[in-house]
Amino acid sequence: MIPDVDGDSVVYLNGQYLRLADAKVSVLDRGFIFGDGIYEVVPFYQGKPFRMEEHLDRLERSLASIGIDPGYSRDDWRALVRDMAPRSPHSHFTVYLQITRGPAKRDHAFPKDAQPTVFCMISPFSRPDARLREQGLTAISAPDIRWLRCEIKSVSLLGNVLAKQQAVQAGVDEVLQFRDGFLTEGASCNVWIARDGVLLAPPLDNLILEGIRYRFLEELAAQAGIPFEARRISQSEVAQADEIMLSSATKEVLPVVQYNGEPVGNGKPGPIYTALRAAYDQILG
Repeated sequence: MIPDVDGDSVVYLNGQYLRLADAKVSVLDRGFIFGDGIYEVVPFYQGKPFRMEEHLDRLERSLASIGIDPGYSRDDWRALVRDMAPRSPHSHFTVYLQITRGPAKRDHAFPKDAQPTVFCMISPFSRPDARLREQGLTAISAPDIRWLRCEIKSVSLLGNVLAKQQAVQAGVDEVLQFRDGFLTEGASCNVWIARDGVLLAPPLDNLILEGIRYRFLEELAAQAGIPFEARRISQSEVAQADEIMLSSATKEVLPVVQYNGEPVGNGKPGPIYTALRAAYDQILG
């Protein structure tokens, strides 16, 4: 059993509910052999899903992008997520979905008769605490070495793993990645900067994964009267930013106060972050 994992928690695997300790997949599953699959994570706050339809939109886009059809309708996905939710004893948790092309003879080409593997589990999470919100995070820059289809929420996350390990080894919280001199995203989050009162983010294209909080923060900025622009952001602009922020399901939105060993702005969370954080908390409590 993996340390710190509750083997008695209930998971869903290919139509069955069973103990996590009893859940098994074939060593020939293409998710294991090739990383041939996608995943999605739906967060729940106080037992209620946050933007579940947007998460399911992304799930279906990712499946279509790599040609996996497990035969589940939108209603099926919605029912599965909602059925898993009451099985969590926690107030805040995520419902994790993973779909692979399934077990087949090892061959790079798509197998003709493989049955996709559908897996679902629940994991608790904690919202960012006061220290993270008020003191902020640290980050460094690194080249983006990942593939060119980052908009697919693929289980092939080695590039992201290596980026996160760079952060760990450097003693910082996150890595900000750059491709051809322009900002893409963090190891597992979207990145935002503020310059001269304007909120900026990289455009939604194949170089970043569209986090569900991307549109959410765009909406919050509009409500707060903060100008927003999606465009390519150069490495020098990030280095000279008034504010840097990260967003993800577990980070929500957090400020970066130190970047490449230098303070961001005055080294404290800035006014745009403060406004977005307040608007975020007003909705989620």
